[in-house]
Amino acid sequence: MAERERRRAATVERAANTFSAAAKDFIEQYASKKIRRWEEQSRLLGIRPEDLSLIPKGLADRWNKRPIAEIDGHDIHGLIDETRRSGAPGLARRSDGPTEARARAMLSCLSRMFSWLLQHRRIDLNPCSGVHRPDAPKARDRVLTQAEIVKFWAAANAERVEFGAPLKLLLLTGCRLKEVSGMTSTELSDDCTIWSIPGMRTKNGRPHLVPLAPIAQEILASVPKNRATQNYIFSTTAGVSPVSGWSKIKRRVDQRMKIPAWRLHDLRRTAATGMAEIGIAPHVVEAALNHISGAKAGVAGVYNRAQYAAEKKAALSRWAAHLQGIINSKAADVVMLRSQKKRP
Repeated sequence: MAERERRRAATVERAANTFSAAAKDFIEQYASKKIRRWEEQSRLLGIRPEDLSLIPKGLADRWNKRPIAEIDGHDIHGLIDETRRSGAPGLARRSDGPTEARARAMLSCLSRMFSWLLQHRRIDLNPCSGVHRPDAPKARDRVLTQAEIVKFWAAANAERVEFGAPLKLLLLTGCRLKEVSGMTSTELSDDCTIWSIPGMRTKNGRPHLVPLAPIAQEILASVPKNRATQNYIFSTTAGVSPVSGWSKIKRRVDQRMKIPAWRLHDLRRTAATGMAEIGIAPHVVEAALNHISGAKAGVAGVYNRAQYAAEKKAALSRWAAHLQGIINSKAADVVMLRSQKKRP
C-alpha cells in the first residue's frame, strides 16, 4: 500500500514538473500578477493567455511532457538560435530576416520562468545561466524630414479616417502606437481637450495627461461615432475593439510615401526632435512624451513630480502649429509649381 502511494505521488510530481505544467503555473501564479505585459510572455512560452491552453506547435506544445529538470543549456541555446532565425515556435513572424530582439525576449522570458521555478525548489539549476544573450539592437535615430512629413500627412489623408486619424495623432502627440490606437471614449475629457492615458496603458506605468491641440481635437471630431456602443475611438467594429492590422496599413502608407525605410515609432522621435528644434526645453519635451530620463530620471525623478501641465499644453500646441505650417507651406508650394507648369 505504501509503495503504491509512493508511486502515485511520484507520478503526480512528474506531471506537475513537465514543461507545460510549469509554464502554466508560472503564468498563472506569478507572471499574470507581477509582469505588466505578461500576455506576451505567455505566448512566447506557448500558452494562450486567454485560457492557458497550449498554442499549437508552440513551445509548451513542443515540450509538453518533457520534465523541466531535463532541460539544459544546450536546449535553451538551440531554442534561442531558432527564435533568432525563424521566430518563436507557434507564433507568427514579425520580420522576414533574423531578429535579435525576439531572441532576447525569448531568453529573458525563459530565464525569468526558470528563476521562479528555482526559487520554489522545483529545479536545482537555471538552464539559462551561461547562455549567450543576443546582442541588443542598434539604437535608431531615424527622424522624418519636413518633405517626408508632408508625404506622411498626405498618405494618412488617403486612408479611411479610422486609420488616418490615429496616424496623424502619433505625430501630433508623440505617443506610442498602442496608446493612440487603444484610445477610449472614457479617456477623453467632455470637451475633448485632454486625453488621460491610465498607467496600465503606458510603457513606464505612469499615467499620462495629453493636452490636445485644436487640430488634434478636429481630427478626433472627424472620426465616425456610434455613441450607443462606442468605447474604442478608432474602431471598425462600432467601438467594440480597436483598429488592428497596422502592418498592412503601414505597407499602404509606404507605397504612397516612397521614402527610405522608417517605422511608425520614428514618428515619436520626430515629434521629440521637432519640439526641441523649435526651442522647447528638454524637460518639457520629456514631460509631453511621458519619457523618463534626463531631468526626471533616477533620484531626480523621485523628487521632481511636476507635471508641467501648462508647459506641456504650450509645447504640444506649438508643435501642432509648426506641423501645420510645414504641411500647408509645402502643399502651397506644390500647387504653385503645378500652376506654373501649365503656363504657356
